[in-house]
Amino acid sequence: MFDAMWWRIKAFARAEELSLSVFAILIGTVTGVGVALAHSAAQWLHEELFGLERGAYLSASLSLDPVRVFTSLIVGGLVVGCYTWAVHRLRRRDAVDPIEANALYGGRVSLTDSVLLTGGTVLSSGCGAAVGMEAGYTQFGAGMGSWLGRKFNLRRADLRTLVACGAAAGIAAAFDAPMAGAFYAFELVLGAYAVVTLAPVMLSALTAPAVAGLLTQELTSPLLNIDLYFSRYDIIVFVGIGVVAGVIGIWIMKMATAGDFVLRRFKVPALLRPALGGLGVAVLALYSPAVLGAGHGAMQYYLVHAHGFTVLLGLLAAKVLAAALSVGTGFRGGLFHTSLFVGILLGDVIGFGITSLFPALPVDRIVYALVGMASMAAAIIGAPITMIFLVFEQTGNIAIASGVMIGAVIASLIVRRLFGYSFATWRFHVRGESIRSAFDISFVKDLTVVKLMRREARTAGEHMTVAAFRKRFPIGSTERVFLVDEGGGYVGFVLAAEVHANGQDTDAETVPVRNLRHAPDVFLLPRQNINMILEAFDRAETETLAVVDDPQCRSVLGYVTEAHALRRYAQELDRRRRELSGER
Repeated sequence: MFDAMWWRIKAFARAEELSLSVFAILIGTVTGVGVALAHSAAQWLHEELFGLERGAYLSASLSLDPVRVFTSLIVGGLVVGCYTWAVHRLRRRDAVDPIEANALYGGRVSLTDSVLLTGGTVLSSGCGAAVGMEAGYTQFGAGMGSWLGRKFNLRRADLRTLVACGAAAGIAAAFDAPMAGAFYAFELVLGAYAVVTLAPVMLSALTAPAVAGLLTQELTSPLLNIDLYFSRYDIIVFVGIGVVAGVIGIWIMKMATAGDFVLRRFKVPALLRPALGGLGVAVLALYSPAVLGAGHGAMQYYLVHAHGFTVLLGLLAAKVLAAALSVGTGFRGGLFHTSLFVGILLGDVIGFGITSLFPALPVDRIVYALVGMASMAAAIIGAPITMIFLVFEQTGNIAIASGVMIGAVIASLIVRRLFGYSFATWRFHVRGESIRSAFDISFVKDLTVVKLMRREARTAGEHMTVAAFRKRFPIGSTERVFLVDEGGGYVGFVLAAEVHANGQDTDAETVPVRNLRHAPDVFLLPRQNINMILEAFDRAETETLAVVDDPQCRSVLGYVTEAHALRRYAQELDRRRRELSGER
């Protein structure tokens, strides 16, 4: 009875498009609770470890006890190192990122791995490392969405949508910004916008901050809500901010992965790496406590209060270095909040410089800071529309939108042109994954030579004469024959029609058939994917390629035709297009 009812519920969930919206609300609710609990846990650690007053932000502190700072970061780094080591021993794999999951695995994310990663993010941020918790929030939400979708045996496209719903809920709850959360999912986790995904993603993004706000008020306060002003002359400055933000963003992303490379090269034990990073961050915190934690409190403080040029420039350099040390040495977390705070400092520095050079100009430093915030985040995170909506939702001021748009678009363009990666995809690249977005390219890996090849390959010795070949393979018996050497290794192929059409009958008894062979040095291996297959066809300039067992033995297993490979590739692309447009 129960099994029959459960089967009907799953069948309804798969058949009814409205079920995605119901799932999205549930995902938003659970993710909102998770974000509130994770934020509260990190805040409690800040208060206990650094002696903060209840509700005070770590990065907004004017002074801290140096002993507490060094102890918290070094001991906390050891705890994070042990935690990460234990997780790797337990799971023996890294958690699949939402972008990676939607690009390669059809939306399959382990909920257990996601919860463990979120725990590592809370520990890292809680001990004062300069990392943001948004990576943990989106990971938890994506894991929840994937788990729910797999429980109901949803289609691949629906599972990817629920992963996007979870990620949208995480960002929306973190900033109390539903529009920013939704477009984060569209730009980064789905890789495209589609009408069919609008309702579930938006519902999840609306639900999560509402639920999180019921549990903690610390996530619901905007940065500011005041009138802002800029003139048309400021547009030139906004373009400059975008260019500078793009260049600095590339530099930050490279620095964040360089630390891990250096530590691996010098064979520093993984257990000790976060402690070393914590020591470096503690030293930087002597300059200013604003380098600690994600920087939510520092964002509000430095956006509202003006500071001198030297202070701002020094803090900008210290925060960038602290974030690079934290991420590069193994603390769990991302650069979302760091990019926002660094952007505020950058915009403020440029605004201070404009005021100093042209004191008669009416400059609103807060406008420059907001443009810098969106530009830097767009450069590093790779989601310009998300950042535009984030600024609008955090300020409540639509007038700033055009200025923010200019900076964010320019910064994004600079990064795409000069670098080609966001921080997430750059880390994938460092790991060896060729992922540029969350667009579903899993079929590229699945569509291998083994699945495309035909096995009825006929072979002949390379020294066979044309006459002998014509006798053995009369016209119509086969289209192509693969030539092998004395050891049975592939050395090219010939077309039967060409052998029968070319060569004089007087030479047929002496001329070897190998003189008419094609592609002697180009062949395919069983595990190569469709991209490698098509590249091989371009290189060989032929319509058929042999499949061999390995490059040394070259035993012929079968063959692949270019027409068949292109047809299968087009079919898979059309299938992804139909999934994206909502066609069942």
